Amino acid sequence: MNTEQQNTLGDELYRALRDQVTIVPFTDRETEITIDDAYYISLRMLKNRLENDGETVVGKKIGVTSNAVQEMLGVFQPDFGFLTDVMQHQNGATVSIADVMIQPRAEGEIGFRLKKDLVGPGITEQDVLDATETIMPCFEIVDSRIDDWKIKIQDTVADNASCGVFVLGDNEVDPKNLDLPNLKMKVYKNGELLSEGLGSAVQGNPLTAVAWLANTLGKYDIPFKAGEIILSGSLVPLESVQAGDKMRLELEGVGEVSINFS
Repeated sequence: MNTEQQNTLGDELYRALRDQVTIVPFTDRETEITIDDAYYISLRMLKNRLENDGETVVGKKIGVTSNAVQEMLGVFQPDFGFLTDVMQHQNGATVSIADVMIQPRAEGEIGFRLKKDLVGPGITEQDVLDATETIMPCFEIVDSRIDDWKIKIQDTVADNASCGVFVLGDNEVDPKNLDLPNLKMKVYKNGELLSEGLGSAVQGNPLTAVAWLANTLGKYDIPFKAGEIILSGSLVPLESVQAGDKMRLELEGVGEVSINFS
């Protein structure tokens, strides 16, 4: 796939984002599309957001890391994308689905706030831990621009890892004395316990997931930067949300975060 083709598809995704419509999966139309193609398509989509809408990059994300999420989506390797300032909402915020989303699903994650740069490849779990200032609970609300979530890995990478919006908990802690693989999460929907998960759900250890992302983006000369937020993937199955839903999660020993929908 040449640059012109990649740019055309990136522009199509950007228009779908802004018009809040879905499109036919690229993998149904472009049988030769590769993950590299998909990444450059996502960069074109991001370029439109930064230049046309004035958004700024505030972090990166890895997705489709747990078995539960992989089985739900039928995608069996991680995806990766960028976070912008417009995607972030305050803890406890009410987000209007009709205004900003299409087919949202909630994920419970651990967010990492970096205190120094990380540049892959060659990043280890210890490097991630050393570079992390704090961790915090996070809801990421993923939202695919692809018809009915009928995605393959190329579709979701092109679509900026199906990013929608995210909220971070107000309480942040230094992770150095925490057992991250055994960190427990409980997710509540409309006041009732919905699901539970452990940090080990994401590639065995959230540090492993973040290291993988640093190394994967490093191949494209994309660094992690001090101050950025890195989302490490969902510890629990995705949950569809609609107007009126209230989501809350607790991350043991760290804090909680909530988001509401109208």
